Order: sequence, then C-alpha cells, then structure tokens
Amino acid sequence: MKDFLKYVFATITGIIMLTIVMAILGTISLVGLAASSASTTQVEENSVFTLMLSGQLEERAQSNPLASLTGEVGENLGLDNIVNAIKKAKDNEDIKGIYIEAGAFSSDTPASAHAIREALLDFKKSGKWIVAYGDSYTQTTYYICSVADKLFLNPEGMVDWHGLGGEMYYVKDLLAKFGIKFQAVKVGKYKSAVEMMTADQMSNYDREQTEAYLNGIWKVMLNDVSKSRKVSVDSLNAYADRYVALCSQKELIRMKLVDKLLYTDEVKGEIKKCLKIDKDEHINQLTLGDMENVADKKKEGEKIAIYYAFGEIVDSQTGSLLSQDHSIIANEVCKDLEELMNNDDVKAVVLRVNSPGGSAYASEQIWRAVTNLKAKKPVVVSMGGYAASGGYYISCNANYIYSEPTTLTGSIGIFGLFPDVSQLLTDKLGIKFSEVKTNKHSNFGAMSRSFNAEELALLDQYIGRGYELFRKRVADGRKLPVAQVEEIAQGHVWVGNDALKIKLVDAIGSLDDAVKKAAQLAKVKEYYTSNYPDEPSWWESLTASMDHGNYLDEQMRETLGEYYAPFSYLKNINKQSAIQARLPYFVEIK
Repeated sequence: MKDFLKYVFATITGIIMLTIVMAILGTISLVGLAASSASTTQVEENSVFTLMLSGQLEERAQSNPLASLTGEVGENLGLDNIVNAIKKAKDNEDIKGIYIEAGAFSSDTPASAHAIREALLDFKKSGKWIVAYGDSYTQTTYYICSVADKLFLNPEGMVDWHGLGGEMYYVKDLLAKFGIKFQAVKVGKYKSAVEMMTADQMSNYDREQTEAYLNGIWKVMLNDVSKSRKVSVDSLNAYADRYVALCSQKELIRMKLVDKLLYTDEVKGEIKKCLKIDKDEHINQLTLGDMENVADKKKEGEKIAIYYAFGEIVDSQTGSLLSQDHSIIANEVCKDLEELMNNDDVKAVVLRVNSPGGSAYASEQIWRAVTNLKAKKPVVVSMGGYAASGGYYISCNANYIYSEPTTLTGSIGIFGLFPDVSQLLTDKLGIKFSEVKTNKHSNFGAMSRSFNAEELALLDQYIGRGYELFRKRVADGRKLPVAQVEEIAQGHVWVGNDALKIKLVDAIGSLDDAVKKAAQLAKVKEYYTSNYPDEPSWWESLTASMDHGNYLDEQMRETLGEYYAPFSYLKNINKQSAIQARLPYFVEIK
C-alpha cells in the first residue's frame, strides 16, 4: 500500500509539473506570437514577393493565430491583404518582382479576382516583372495569372478555360416530402430569390437577367486575357468551346495560353534569371504574411476612413443565413458610422460594400446612418463582388459610387418568405390544433395552417410599402425620377458595366479610385487611409479560432463544398428576418 501511494503521488506530481511546463511554453509561444505580429519585416535587396494563390478568397480575412502557432497554413486569403501587399511590392525598391504560384484557389466573386488582376497590372507600371507558375490552372487562377510577363505550366498540367455557367438550387419538392412548403410575397418580376423555395426551375425573368450578367462578366474576362496574352477574343471563345482543359500541353503553347512547360524544380532557375543572380545563389522571398509586416508609407496628411461592410445584412448576429460567415450587423454598423461621423480626425469615409443584401429593416437603418454621415462629411461607396438589393440600399445615398465592371448590383426589390409547416405537424406527425381568438387576425401566422387569401393580401400591402420606400431611397439618392427607377428596378440584377449605363453607379473603378474621390470631395491633398472596423486583437482571434462551434462549421463547409450554402440556409432559416432585400440565394458561377 505504501508503494502504491508513493507511485500515485509521483504520477500526480509528474502531471502537475508537465502542466506547469506546458503552460510556461504556451505562454512564451503566445508572447512570441504577439510580438512577431507587431514586428516589422526587413526587406533584403533583390527580393521577390511570392503570392500563393491557394485557399478561399474573402473580402477581409480574419487572422488565425492558432494556425500560425501550430504551423498550419491558413485557408482563407483576404482581398485587402493581397491588394495591399501588391502595392507595397510596387513601392519597395528592394522588391524586384512578383512570383505567383497557382494552386487550389477559390475567389468569393469574379469582381475580387478582377481587383487582384488590376492591382497586378498597376504593379507592372513600375517596370517590375511578374512570373506565374501552376501545376494546373483553374479558370479563375488563369484569369489572374494571365497578366504575368511569363506564364509557365507543369508538363503534365492543364489550363481550365471553359466559359461561365451558373447553377441554382430548387428545394420545393425536397421540402414537400417532409410536409413543408413556403408562401412567398414579393415585389419585382425579377426578384427571383424566393424561387429556390417555391419553384422547381428557373423562371424566364431570372434566366434573362442571369444570362445577361454572366455574359457581362465573361466579356470582361475575355477582353482582359486577350490584351495580356495577345490572343483574339474570338480565339479565346473558341478555346472555351473546345474545353482546352483536356488539350495536350504542347497545344496550349501553340494557342499562346502558356509560354513554357516546366517542372517545379525548374521554376527557380527562371526566377534567378529575372533577378540576374547565379544558379547557386539563394532567392530572397517574401510571403503574403511577410508583406503584411513590411512598413507602409508614413501616415501624413488627413485621414480617410475605409469602412468594410461585407456579408449578409442582418438585424443581429443570430440572423445570418450562413452560420459563422461574416455579417453586416445593423446596430453595430450604425454605431460605427456614428463614431466616424463624430470623429473630427476623419475627413471622409469610403464605404466598401460587398453584400448580396439581407434584412430590409436592417438595410433601412444603415441607410439612415449613411445619410447622417453624409450630412457631415463626404461618403464614397466602393462596390466589391456584390452590392445588390440591401447592399445597394445602403449604398444608394452616397455622394459618389464606384463599381467594379463585374460587380453584381441593383436588384431593387423586396420579398417575404414564410415557412408553412402545418402539413408536417398535422399529417406527418399527427398533431391536432384547436383555435381560439378574440379578433379576426388574433392568430395571424399560426403554425397550424397556411396564410389565407386575406392575410396574404395584408402581407402584400406591407411588402409593397417597403418596396416603395426602397425605390424612393434610390430615386432621392441617385437624383432620378421614381418612374425611371421603376424601369430598372423590379428586382433586376445588373452587372457593373451595365449599371453605369443606367446611372445606378457613377463610375467603374477600384477601391483606390474611391479613396481618391473621397479626398477630392473632402478637399484634402495629402491623406492616408485607416481601415474600420478594427480587426480583433490577436488574443480575440485566438479565442475565436479555438471556438468549438466554429471548428465544426468549418469541417461542415469542407465536407459539403458547394452544397454547404443551401444546407446552412435551411439549417438557419428560422433565424432570418422574414422581410428580405437580397439576391437569389445561391448562384454558383463556374
């Protein structure tokens, strides 16, 4: 017994000591991580910025200290980080070029890919070089990498160039198997978001607008690649029709889609030639993470705020249709914009919008905050991949609006989508109901039955008033007659280039263009930018990345792939606002 107690005591002591040592090492690691995040990267002479196009592109990626601590490669890339890194590489005389390595990369929208490509074109104006290499190129990575001076492909690789297609999901028949249906009330013949739940195929109006914006995006991609690769648009279209992903690699050279076939180990030699160094010399490389810590230009002059509003527009955090995705939370955004309005150091605000819309009520609240802000200082909108429906609602009253050529915008319309589970409850589950009431509509929206004709008429009037308000907001903000807005409204989705023609936007341009315009309207010559809202501290990011629910959601996203969005929508549908101003839910552009 004495020996037993001795061994137990020794074991407990060992566990305690191990815990203390691990805690000390963990603390040292965290302190080191925090310190490294604040340190400045020193750029060596004759360096190369290596841009790895691998992972999921987002408007503004959240940092993941846990991944950095454990040595894992982060899966999310921030558009803001990439564009800013390219600018720094252009301005830093010690960085001689950019090497792009194409991998398993997915862009959130075509407009984001276009923004990266434009930043790379601007980089080339400095006289520096860009080299791209891929074991294989997806259509999106090829579109971005086609800007390179030299474009290399693995001898066994492929270039996926096939055009654009889209798929919509329709789950009415699936839900009917469980005794569930949706009743929809909408304003706008093009307002097709409800069709996912109420139809079994694409309507003629939705097909018309979808084909129009897909062709608009494809036209931009064709023209951009044609200019860079010096291949005619007709030839590029012909290659897409041939599905060149299955062509031989040598034929891709003949088509001028790539310049040379190289194995991975041969690429370093090409980079060394560009750097004009010997074969046995080391290449000084800077990663995207390194570039984040490269010193920026000194902050001189007046401050221009860039406020990022991206994701669904929701009344509260629990209102997001896509679990764990970034959202535009109305009360938080309104509070932030009020603080910017009252901050005398901020001379103008650029509102960066990348949103398919969401809650109509929340959109109106943010519109009000933007209007109040505009009364005190200039507000310029920079549209990202989406600025549609509610995303356009919050943008329409700005002093000036910039759009990317491939932004999806407009979609001026409102709808209500109401689940009816009465058949599930009564027929499938055998639940019986008895109704009592004091007034005619006391049980409005009861679970035991569908809305009747009179109740639907009341909902139609309510949503109609919301649409009239939305339309008036656009008319007032864009200084257009209501009748003219009605002609381009009706829920119609427009691509950026077409939105310019009908005066929904003022100009086609980048976030940089929007910043310059804001400075001009504020009448300041020397200025610098500051991003809002503030990114979470490294500790907040660490605790968020360790959140169990977030991890499970990421695993679900990885497992379901393109089916994650509709699954998450069905899972969270009871959390959303019933009255919506947003795009069709899930347009998979391939």
